[in-house]
Amino acid sequence: MNVIKEMNQYGHERIVFAHDAKLGLNAIIALHSTVLGPALGGTRMWNYDNEDAALFDVLRLSRGMSFKNAAAGLKLGGAKAVIIGDPAKLKTREFLRKYAEFIDQFNGKYYTAEDVNIGAQDISYMNEVTKFVSGTPEVSGNPSPFTARGVFMGMKAGIKTKFGADSFKGMTITVQGLGSVGYDLCGQLHNDGAKLKVYDINSAAVEKAVAQFGATAISAAEVLTTECDILSPCALGAVLNPQNVGGLKCKLVGGCANNILLDHATGDALDAAGILYLPDYIVNAGGVVNCGMEIVEGYYDAKKVWANVDKIYDTTLNIIALAKSNGISTARAADDYAIGIIEAGRK
Repeated sequence: MNVIKEMNQYGHERIVFAHDAKLGLNAIIALHSTVLGPALGGTRMWNYDNEDAALFDVLRLSRGMSFKNAAAGLKLGGAKAVIIGDPAKLKTREFLRKYAEFIDQFNGKYYTAEDVNIGAQDISYMNEVTKFVSGTPEVSGNPSPFTARGVFMGMKAGIKTKFGADSFKGMTITVQGLGSVGYDLCGQLHNDGAKLKVYDINSAAVEKAVAQFGATAISAAEVLTTECDILSPCALGAVLNPQNVGGLKCKLVGGCANNILLDHATGDALDAAGILYLPDYIVNAGGVVNCGMEIVEGYYDAKKVWANVDKIYDTTLNIIALAKSNGISTARAADDYAIGIIEAGRK
């Protein structure tokens, strides 16, 4: 992969490759934009197949963070970091403290937080080395419940538009991914009357959801073809592409995962198929609303955060309305909305 070409395509300011041979640390930190303020975006740790896969992921994720933070009304730019490797084998306090040294070198242009396989305790270890982290247990804590709540509210805006409904009672929802955010979302959907179909690579999480929520377990092959009202991808990105959209048997797509769509052509295909797509960085912004408060405001007020997260309902409705008025997909409408905010800040 041509890194400079990719940076030009996505509009990144800086890409840093971090390495420590002794600890087996290999990470990529992608700073996309600081136009609106210091960049905020989590660190995820994943055993990528190769370096190109990790770079592809971090470039898309970091750009998405710029759009997410802008659309959420935060005076923050966007960035993301990925650590390449198996967390069960590599992740230690020493490992995370060394990684934090690289974060500190950005000198406040980048604040990191929790993401896949990086939790609140990991952030605490990083905080021993750098102050440029958010989501420590002592302050705002785990952002997952806020992310799940935001997705729930965004989905409620979606069913209001698509079905004229105010609750999920009687609806069948397929949830792909039962990590901390996906599982929390399942709980909220179940409490609101939804019937769940679930899949995760972790069979224990599936068994727990079946026992606790009365969910139906499905296989990986069934996720994108099973009949349901709503498909909710809550694992990794690029789940949907123009080729597999035709096999979907749902009327709405919205979930916790970042970069659910491979590209805009996928969003156009969903629109053409009559499937309402809820742009991921619009509905899953609850976590950055939580983490961003302590950075932007300099203090933390949980009550204010919850109230701001619930506003994702209105933002989602606004994006749907913008798409309809301009005759474009919701994916394109969300990008236009976020880019407009960033460009106004640039001027």
